[in-house]
Amino acid sequence: MSAIARAPSSSGAVTDPIRVMVVDDSVVIRGLVGRWLDEEPNLAVVASHRNGRLAVDDVLRSNPDVVILDIEMPDMDGLTALPLLIEKKRNLVVVVASTLTRRNAEISLKALSLGAADYVPKPESNSGVTTSAEFRRELIEKVTNLGMRAKKRGLPGQALGTRPMARSLTSALQANAPAASSALRATRPASFTIRPYSSVRPRILTIGSSTGGPQALNTLFGEIGSSIGMVPVVLTQHMPPTFTAILAEHITKAAGRPAAEGRDGEVIQPGHIYVAPGGKHMLLVKHGNDVTIKLSDAPPVNFCKPAVDPLFKSVAEIYGTATLAVVLTGMGSDGAEGVRKIGEIGGSAIAQDEETSVVWGMPGAAAHTGMCSDVLPLNEIGRKVSKILLGGRP
Repeated sequence: MSAIARAPSSSGAVTDPIRVMVVDDSVVIRGLVGRWLDEEPNLAVVASHRNGRLAVDDVLRSNPDVVILDIEMPDMDGLTALPLLIEKKRNLVVVVASTLTRRNAEISLKALSLGAADYVPKPESNSGVTTSAEFRRELIEKVTNLGMRAKKRGLPGQALGTRPMARSLTSALQANAPAASSALRATRPASFTIRPYSSVRPRILTIGSSTGGPQALNTLFGEIGSSIGMVPVVLTQHMPPTFTAILAEHITKAAGRPAAEGRDGEVIQPGHIYVAPGGKHMLLVKHGNDVTIKLSDAPPVNFCKPAVDPLFKSVAEIYGTATLAVVLTGMGSDGAEGVRKIGEIGGSAIAQDEETSVVWGMPGAAAHTGMCSDVLPLNEIGRKVSKILLGGRP
């Protein structure tokens, strides 16, 4: 049965909290997640349902800003409910929660293509959820950041999370980017500086991304073109194990080039794309004339494992002025210190702009280091990268 949570208290510090609907077939999970969220002063649980059908029927009445959506549920599962929820409330932010199986990883990435804003890997058992501080932290962080972003962003004619059925969040943002960029640039001066590109032709492309990254990576690789065959590509996307292997398969299709999780000791080659495997940091090391991958089980960096900073710093140490880095959409500041290192050593970095980022945390932090050579809309980054790799003047 469905349970409607109490309305947010008027005595809280936040007068307009983010409204959240929790959809999960486990009463234990619904209760536990509901308590976590209600303990946050800027979040309020407005509805709780055991399947997708009840959520779809209630979404207009309860009017959530964010829906936490389980994948496997009776009557109507999460993947079936997702487009129906978005169709009914077209400014809705949906965060998919799924356990770390290959099937659920595939479904979660499919959900992103259907309009989900992000996903959270869920422990396999109720007891695992109860004791997982990491799951709680990540869930609250994503609901808060995506919910606040949705409330603050006022794109002309379309808010964050608004997109036609079977259309990705990133695509919807790109469709509004020209108008949004003009309006925002007219009213808000740039709060960061840029530096000249390196005069040295890049010998490697390194990429960092997080929230919204899978969609952004598909767009980026789809637009870079044949120039990607000239250099090796190494990237870190914040993802758990299993997810990164499937991400690599998707990138292979988008890029038309082989992509796979990096393997310890592997010699990197031009035209190949190496994805940091979930649960391991990926770095590069020099062995004679070869550059090889090193996988590290060191503690998380910026709460992330894999993290972008270790990869970027290792790339900068080897390639110096011949480094080209791209920081795409994501929460937090991972990658900023790596960009700082790349800039100090004379390499080049590009950050995705705020208007086309699902969350402008990582690219914003990179931009504010003053070490980026460009801050660009997503749909311009691929062409710029291609031009630079081909030796054209940036």
